Amino acid sequence: MDIGAEAHDPEGATSDPGMTTFARHVLAVMEHIEYRLCENGEDLEDIFRLRYNSYLAVGMIGANSSHMIADDYDRMPNAYIYGVYYDGNLVSTVRLQHVTREFATSPSVKVFGDVLEPRLAAGETFIDPGRLAADLEWSSTLRVLPYITSRIGMLACRFFNVSACLQAIKGEHAAFYKRVHAAEPLVQARNYPGLNCAVDLWQSPCPLMWEQGMARFAFFRSTPLEERLLFTRSSDGYRAPLTILPSAKYTSYAA
Repeated sequence: MDIGAEAHDPEGATSDPGMTTFARHVLAVMEHIEYRLCENGEDLEDIFRLRYNSYLAVGMIGANSSHMIADDYDRMPNAYIYGVYYDGNLVSTVRLQHVTREFATSPSVKVFGDVLEPRLAAGETFIDPGRLAADLEWSSTLRVLPYITSRIGMLACRFFNVSACLQAIKGEHAAFYKRVHAAEPLVQARNYPGLNCAVDLWQSPCPLMWEQGMARFAFFRSTPLEERLLFTRSSDGYRAPLTILPSAKYTSYAA
């Protein structure tokens, strides 16, 4: 479930291979971006409504009376639900599932279990992004939203040191993940619960994904503090939504 067509990516030569003209543009947009890890309250309800409006508009679901999309995976202890805000406006969202042998539950595992369960049993681990959605009006203006939103999954893969990042996506979005996230195809189209479309399963091997991504695009880089804020739970497992500012501008290395 991708959140839109990829933006144009001009390659500009600089002393830092990742600091292209395009990367500078994305970093400028990120000056206005906040990430929020949402576990309850109005922010979470806003995310459920954004999912609904986004999916309904493109025919991925039918109408429902609640005008929200939520499922059991949202309440799983391995789920991390994020809102992406531009100048205080919710513009996109993604849910990440950290999938391990001890907690082998995620949408992709349910749909592609014959492929993924043996790998989990052998000790591999995954980040499974899902419920990607973007505000249609904002995404037509902020063409770099796919980069800014998928950045969270890339950072999660590095923080949790997983074997691969999974992508259950429609075929027309594969080019973005192949080029930007070093994704490779695993399984062709299968029906996805709750959606009126089939999806393919792709994966981005780690650490190749983040090493390549952070070397090529400076905006994918981060500080350890940002990653801890994004992915560390509070002691009781719940907290008020925490605003996290992207830290890419504070990094100067070529990853």
